Amino acid sequence: MDLDFIFKWFILPLLIFLSRIFDVSLGTLRVILITKGYKYIAPILGFFEVLLWITVAAQLMSNVNNFLYYVAYAGGFAFGTFVGINIESKLSIGTVIFRVMTQGDSTNLLEKFKEMKYGVTKIQGFGSRGPVDVIFTIVKRKKIDDVVSIIKEFNPKAFYTIEDIKFVSHTGLIPEDNKKIDLYRKLFRPYRKSK
Repeated sequence: MDLDFIFKWFILPLLIFLSRIFDVSLGTLRVILITKGYKYIAPILGFFEVLLWITVAAQLMSNVNNFLYYVAYAGGFAFGTFVGINIESKLSIGTVIFRVMTQGDSTNLLEKFKEMKYGVTKIQGFGSRGPVDVIFTIVKRKKIDDVVSIIKEFNPKAFYTIEDIKFVSHTGLIPEDNKKIDLYRKLFRPYRKSK
């Protein structure tokens, strides 16, 4: 086997596949960040995404007769989407709202939320099986597992929903690990237009 054969049938398809994984992962993250209002980081990711895409597309167009390049390109796109979603999931960017519907006494659950410094609002409602307490709390996405385990421990029969929030007006209601405002927060915080 000569080097040209190895490059054409193994190395270049692998490079196309890996490049597509990287650029589509960037694209997936960029779209997620746009929906969450991160106006400064999204264009930077977009620049590198398109730069990679142009490089790979140019290589693909100069070698249109090799079917393996198309398979590598499409496979990289599919796997890149999967990788991008998993990266975003690990980063846990953003804020969510929990809506917890409890049957029976919710006092212990409320006290635990307060002890953990989560802002909570409780209203009384009426569900299909009778009276319920509806508890709202807003937390950082990285704290979802903690809140779910608190709910399961203090009110295991509670019904709850979790939704993404684009903007929170008072961050003092959300416990933070670090109160310092650093360069990261100045550059990459979500943007909200004033009214």
